[in-house]
Amino acid sequence: MGKKSRVKTQKSGTGATATVSPKEMLNLISELLQKCSSPTPGPGKEWEEYVQIRSLVEKIRKKQKGLSVVFDGKRDDYFPELIKWATENGASTEGFEIANFEEEGFGLKATREIKAEELFLWVPRKLLMTVESAKNSVLGSLYSQDRILQAMGNITLAFHLLCERANPNSFWLPYIQTLPSEYDTPLYFEEDEVQYLQSTQAIHDVFSQYKNTARQYAYFYKVIQTHPNASKLPLKDSFTYDDYRWAVSSVMTRQNQIPTEDGSRVTLALIPLWDMCNHTNGLITTGYNLEDDRCECVALQDFKAGEQIYIFYGTRSNAEFVIHSGFFFDNNSHDRVKIKLGVSKSDRLYAMKAEVLARAGIPTSSVFALHATEPPISAQLLAFLRVFCMSEEELKEHLIGEHAIDKIFTLGNSEFPISWDNEVKLWTFLEARASLLLKTYKTTVEDDKSFLETHDLTSHAIMAIKLRLGEKEILEKAVKSAAASREYYTKQMADGAPLPKYEESNIALLENTVADSRLPIVLRNLEDVEEQEDLKIDEAIDGEVTENGFVNGENSLFNGTKSESENLNKEKSNRETEDAKESSSESTDEVKE
Repeated sequence: MGKKSRVKTQKSGTGATATVSPKEMLNLISELLQKCSSPTPGPGKEWEEYVQIRSLVEKIRKKQKGLSVVFDGKRDDYFPELIKWATENGASTEGFEIANFEEEGFGLKATREIKAEELFLWVPRKLLMTVESAKNSVLGSLYSQDRILQAMGNITLAFHLLCERANPNSFWLPYIQTLPSEYDTPLYFEEDEVQYLQSTQAIHDVFSQYKNTARQYAYFYKVIQTHPNASKLPLKDSFTYDDYRWAVSSVMTRQNQIPTEDGSRVTLALIPLWDMCNHTNGLITTGYNLEDDRCECVALQDFKAGEQIYIFYGTRSNAEFVIHSGFFFDNNSHDRVKIKLGVSKSDRLYAMKAEVLARAGIPTSSVFALHATEPPISAQLLAFLRVFCMSEEELKEHLIGEHAIDKIFTLGNSEFPISWDNEVKLWTFLEARASLLLKTYKTTVEDDKSFLETHDLTSHAIMAIKLRLGEKEILEKAVKSAAASREYYTKQMADGAPLPKYEESNIALLENTVADSRLPIVLRNLEDVEEQEDLKIDEAIDGEVTENGFVNGENSLFNGTKSESENLNKEKSNRETEDAKESSSESTDEVKE
């Protein structure tokens, strides 16, 4: 996570362009909060709203210029103090050093040979910044009263970070001083850099991230100014948008889940030193040792002295990396794009299809994923498409026919087609669907490649163009793969080839045997839960912002920066779960045969 740029900013408390009256600032903040609390605009209006919100944010930033807290010197000036502090407090600091890896930024470099699976790094709990340490800090009083902080660990960590940064005697200062002063997430993009993402799938999340961050800032600005429990916070006299953007970006790019001390639940944490490691493909090799109460990381592979030590962040798409981590990862084997599908309620076979899907644990409308690797679809999406394309007779066989239950459990297994006709239909449909998605882009793959080669672009612009290029390449691969499958099954049908038969022993094979990740198709739609939580907090903020600037609703969750935390003791995520997590707040397309 060292691959972040560090841009010079003004010294703390100096360089303010003008004296801004509290009333003037509150008026701007109120206008921003009102704008950010408005309903989501209709199709084609998101860019207009983004520009309007950005204009208000820039007005606020201009009036706050020079008021942000920053540290003197360069980031790497503080690395020796970080190592000293970590060593004194029980972390491992031998066998590696912090180094600059040019394009990737700062990371960990091996100073000796490190073998694969060797425990080379551990960080005890006392060094971590957690929601629990936040509750025991100066933030505790406000935390006990504010429902947003109680519900959203990432927001709590952001304020914990801001409060500790403002405290010259903070225990965590050696860590905080080594954090980047700016990040490369879209929150830091210029308007023209964001424009390169127009017509991409990622742009909607970029708009949402910017709007939510601005709304959070405006909301908490009022809380800090009006809530009695915020009176002792070191942010009372200076809480700028740039400060908040920095804090949420620091948390967004670094947060991880760890167990609480008693191991009964998980909590969010920032993990000093470990978060200097950059990402590569592989498996998660970090866990939490409850017995020794420390975060532990074993080597992903053999590392020679002088080589960079990488870890695996998780099975994230490049859109997730760009939006939440601020980098684009070339050759990302887990890259994917969204495809929204649903059975139309006007389909005369809707009830039967819905029942078969329900028995398989699949919703009638969902957001699935097309993957960069072969095959482009998961077992869950294969099962959905098979049901979507079933004839009435095929549906009856899966509902009341002989071995109906067994057939439900093999819906996602590519080795056991429903019929050759069904396979031809589903691959024909997928080919057409992916082709339609490709046509929504304003540029082609060739256009983007040429643009990257012939223009002098900022790092953010390059990242944006690579992201939109990557989306189209995945869709093109999906079209080709679907066409090849369609042709294969058409030939099987024409040749009168017998359908593969399965026996009872095959029923356990719930995986798509072509993919490298084979998983059960019965799963929970995780995104439904997240969307419901988002709605709760939207309602809470919209209903309560006029009353002293704080929320009194229960069980609310902030529709804020999307948590990209990975459970540290979790093994490689499966494709089915990725599909479930790919859902968005947009309406799901309903499609007919």
